[in-house]
Amino acid sequence: MSIVGKVDSLWRYPVKSMRGEELDEAFAGYSGIYGDRLFAFGSSASHKGFPYLTAREQRRLLQYRPCFRYPDKAARPINLVEAENKNANPLLADLAELLVDVETPAGKTLAIDDPALIEMLRVDIDQKHQVTLMQSQRAMTDCRPVSIFSLQSAQQLAEETGVPVDKRRFRANVYVDLTSAKGFAENELVGRSVRIGSKVVITVLERDARCMIITLDPDTGEQAPVLLKKVAQAHDGMAGVYGAVLVEGMLHKGDPVELLETI
Repeated sequence: MSIVGKVDSLWRYPVKSMRGEELDEAFAGYSGIYGDRLFAFGSSASHKGFPYLTAREQRRLLQYRPCFRYPDKAARPINLVEAENKNANPLLADLAELLVDVETPAGKTLAIDDPALIEMLRVDIDQKHQVTLMQSQRAMTDCRPVSIFSLQSAQQLAEETGVPVDKRRFRANVYVDLTSAKGFAENELVGRSVRIGSKVVITVLERDARCMIITLDPDTGEQAPVLLKKVAQAHDGMAGVYGAVLVEGMLHKGDPVELLETI
C-alpha cells in the first residue's frame, strides 16, 4: 500500500460556474460527484460543443450561491445502502427532488427557474447571449467526471506569481494534500489509479487544461491574469488532473489517497 496523500476537502457545484459548496462527504459515481453541475445556463452565442454561459462571459456568476432545496435528497443516491448490500446500481433522485434555489450577490433568494434570475445574469453582458436554463441528472462537466487538485500546486503557483492563490479558483471536486512537497505532483498520477477511502477507485486520465476562470477571484470576480500566464508558460497550460470513477462509493474529508499498483 502506498499512501500518497489525503482528502483536504470535497466540493460540488450544483450550477455550472456558480459558487461551489464544500461537503464533509460525497458520493462518487460513474457520472461524477452526486449533485455536481446538474444545472447550467445555456447561451445562444456559445458554440454547440460548449453551449454554456460561464464566468468567462459573466464574472458575477461566481458570486451566486446555489443550494439544493431538499438537501437530503441531493446528498447521495436514494437506495445507496440497499444497492451496496445487493451489488445493485444506485438510483438517482427524481429531477423534481433536485431543485436548486440561488442566493444572488445582493442576498435575494430565487428559484433556479425564476425568469428574474436569467434577467440578472444577462446584465452587463453582450445581449447576443440569449440565456436558457439547462438541467441534467448527470454532471455537465467540461471533460471527465471528477477533477482533482493538490494544495501543493496552489502553493507553488502562489510562490511563482507572488499572488495569493485560493484553491477554489480551480473548481475541483477533490482537493488533496499530497505527501510530496512539490507542486503539480498529481501529474504523476496520470495513467494510474488511486483508492480514496475504503472503497472508491478513480483512474486518473489526463491533466486539466485551464482557461481564464482561474484568474477570477472566487469571491469578488477580480482578475489576476498572471496566474493563467504562469500556468501557460511554466505548466503547459495545465493545472490539476481529471479522472473517471471505476468503483463507486462515498468519499469523506480526511480519507487517505492510496496509489494502486499497476498490473
